[in-house]
Amino acid sequence: MKLCVALDLPSAKENLDLAKILKSEDIWLKIGLRSYIRDGKPLLEKLKAISPHFKLFLDLKIHDIPNTMADAAESMANLGVDMFNIHASSGKKAMSMVMDRLSGVQNPPLVLAVTALTSFDESSFAAIYGESIDNKVSQFSKDAYESGLNGVVCSVFESNLIKNSTTKNFLTLTPGIRPFGESAGDQKRVADLVTAKNEQSDFIVVGRPIYQSNDPLGVTQKILENI
Repeated sequence: MKLCVALDLPSAKENLDLAKILKSEDIWLKIGLRSYIRDGKPLLEKLKAISPHFKLFLDLKIHDIPNTMADAAESMANLGVDMFNIHASSGKKAMSMVMDRLSGVQNPPLVLAVTALTSFDESSFAAIYGESIDNKVSQFSKDAYESGLNGVVCSVFESNLIKNSTTKNFLTLTPGIRPFGESAGDQKRVADLVTAKNEQSDFIVVGRPIYQSNDPLGVTQKILENI
């Protein structure tokens, strides 16, 4: 299991300051939509300059027509990130086109498909997708697996279901982790470290419990000790 720290702070300086505090640790850094729109490629370069050992996950959740997604995927790969994500609901054709395009890229990043956002509960998910979370996540995961992706983004509670539907090596990245029982905030399907380990999550994403702490390095090290 790998720890991915969410850089969701209000400014580039705050994100970079947090990265400097954590530069000695074996972690991934998640750069989300707000941070990337605001700070762009220079932020990625500055993070790599802080520590070349950082692995970067560009969390933009791409969803568009297939050719546009393939173009975007190639552009993201050329940014030098180590992982990015697209929406599984874009369909198998779009996901396959993304992977086909990346086949010509040297050392391509990992590509994950977003299944059901962790802000959904059963009722709000069914209102949009017309099915239960488990059923739709299972379908989305099979589609992503058959399209050649490396894994999916899901809640902890679907991780084992996905691995049983695909293979144990199909990666699951699980946001909404509250390592030691912290507040869920705006997330609905959250879990602690014990549950994440039991459910075989490959990557856990932790944000607020780290960056809102008075001792972000201490919290990060405690998480790493427990995974």
